[in-house]
Amino acid sequence: QVQLVESGGGLVQPGGSLRLSCAASPYTFIFYSMAWYRQTPGKERELVARISGGDNTNYADSVKGRFTISRENAKNTVHLQMNSLRLEDTAVYYCHAKRTILGVEYWGQGTQVTVSS
Repeated sequence: QVQLVESGGGLVQPGGSLRLSCAASPYTFIFYSMAWYRQTPGKERELVARISGGDNTNYADSVKGRFTISRENAKNTVHLQMNSLRLEDTAVYYCHAKRTILGVEYWGQGTQVTVSS
């Protein structure tokens, strides 16, 4: 069973920065596509950023140029650097791991990010 534990959420002012981290329990981390999703009350969970085992990345249009996803395979960790935060970035952020060839995916418990003045 894969376990994902997020950290780094909190309260930040508009224009500020936060760095989220997701630590994964030992497994063949490099073979998994890792992603960050976010969700606000009453809305569906949406993809924020994804990174493949080969470090290919893609981002939601709303965060392009502000957020950067990265991974440290030796540490089974994925990060989300969030800069120039906006009020609308407020959400619970979830770490996600997926290995399509095995048909498995896992979610973290979520970490709250609040952007407020």
